[in-house]
Amino acid sequence: MKALICKAWGLPETLVVEDIQDPVAGPGQVVIRAHAAGVNFPDALIIQNKYQFTPALPFVPGSECAGVVESLGEGVEHVKPGDRVIAITESGAFAEKVRAAADALIPLPEGIDFATGSAFLLTYGTAYHALTDRAALKAGETLLVLGASGGVGIAAIEIGKAVGARVIAGASTPQKRAICRDHGADDVINYAGDLKQSLAPLTGGRGVDVIFDPVGGPFTETALRNCAWRGRHLIIGFATGEIPRVPANLALVKGCSLIGVFWGRYVKSEPAAWVDDLRTLFAWLREGQLRPHVEKRYPLERGSEALAALLARQVSGKLVITPVPQ
Repeated sequence: MKALICKAWGLPETLVVEDIQDPVAGPGQVVIRAHAAGVNFPDALIIQNKYQFTPALPFVPGSECAGVVESLGEGVEHVKPGDRVIAITESGAFAEKVRAAADALIPLPEGIDFATGSAFLLTYGTAYHALTDRAALKAGETLLVLGASGGVGIAAIEIGKAVGARVIAGASTPQKRAICRDHGADDVINYAGDLKQSLAPLTGGRGVDVIFDPVGGPFTETALRNCAWRGRHLIIGFATGEIPRVPANLALVKGCSLIGVFWGRYVKSEPAAWVDDLRTLFAWLREGQLRPHVEKRYPLERGSEALAALLARQVSGKLVITPVPQ
């Protein structure tokens, strides 16, 4: 099979597409014929050895795919060859065939295409866990989403609206802000500008109740300074590449909370809660309240271009790699 391979730590252009041996399903595993693989920011960090875990070289990056079950390992009984599924893996998704743990598979809902399925779980799962569980966002509260035109940002906008919050979307260009509007944002701002001046007329000067922050860098402290009394600032990730250091006294004087969000550990630690999340998310997806934005699809041979575009912050919504021609 063909796969996109990381042989040495570096930027996306160092990746190569080569023929490698097909994966074989071990006990409790399946092999999936991957029709689509979602491209996520952690994928671009992992190949540079800048993420929370370090795979052994060489490896196939990619953590999210949708496809058809091709073969089963020993002891697998709840899925069968031909089933349409979504899989979350630590690596291996940017390939024609993917080995995955059978108990981690999610049935692809009827009527949902492979590209949408591959672009859904990580971003919408993260945003739902962050907003409803970690921040306990309530109807009538105000939510500020930084980097709002990205995949997880759009998910946060739509989930915030589904919960009943007022959503202020921060994005860096007029084109990106228009996409945020299209996905339901009540107000849009340039979060790289004077955030206090932009937010004051929208919040009556009181600040925002919840901040959804996948950006990091200098924007974290600026956003925290605009948090309301008893507000919650969600630390999702660091798309700027800079882990911020914020003055702890800001949390004290505002009576607010800085809350970490690690969706991958949540899924492993609280699987029953994650299953409940899925029921809600798929119901909202079927109802049309959630509309994943797949901006562009890349063949496997151009997969490194997708990762480079993500790092260059040229992307709105999600990019998808298609090992099987669509």
